Amino acid sequence: MADLVQARGVVKSFTTGGVVTPVLRGTDLAVAEGELLMLVGPSGCGKTTLLSVIAGTLDLEGGEVTVLGTRLDTLAPAARTRFRCRNLGFVFQAFNLIPALTVVENIAIPALLNGLRPAEAQAKARVLAERVGLGHRSDHLPTQLSGGQQQRVAIARALVHDPALVVCDEPTSTLDHHTGDDIMALLREVAVRPGRALVVVTHDSRIFPYADRIARMDDGIITGVETPPRTP
Repeated sequence: MADLVQARGVVKSFTTGGVVTPVLRGTDLAVAEGELLMLVGPSGCGKTTLLSVIAGTLDLEGGEVTVLGTRLDTLAPAARTRFRCRNLGFVFQAFNLIPALTVVENIAIPALLNGLRPAEAQAKARVLAERVGLGHRSDHLPTQLSGGQQQRVAIARALVHDPALVVCDEPTSTLDHHTGDDIMALLREVAVRPGRALVVVTHDSRIFPYADRIARMDDGIITGVETPPRTP
């Protein structure tokens, strides 16, 4: 299958107090259509930075990033924002749900941003709430949900506008083993299919068997890529 993501020679550093810290040092990574790729490595090695560059939320200083055939590093900021809105779904470690909105209203946000009418967006959000096992909680607020339930809302929100690329930052780090398994099984079911791909940054070795490939990272570069034994 074709690569949906190609990062070549990516360079990125951060400057704090006049001190420049290199983070990505000519990093290469490819993610194939229909693939769940996990990005693993020690804290501070550049995993989340690489994920952010691939998602177009951080500028790079060298190299290039192509997502769905589009060179993100050549797009103006407004065009990159529109590209992300249409084509990417995000699952954050901290959930980032809006406290004043219900489950359905939170899920519907990306659909509204992509031009769906409110009634259509909420109807689609209710379908996804059912699919993630939260149909009975559709009109609850985030504070009325468990951590695992909030993560399911975040996943449904990431998928409501049918993005081609879903990126996840530590989606199971705050979850127990059983809930983490449920989350990863759900992600594989709904996000890994033809025309889509999923990239997961994680320290959680319990979920490695859900990956098609694992890219190991250290000191700002990919040091190796492996295929783990798959979960039955």
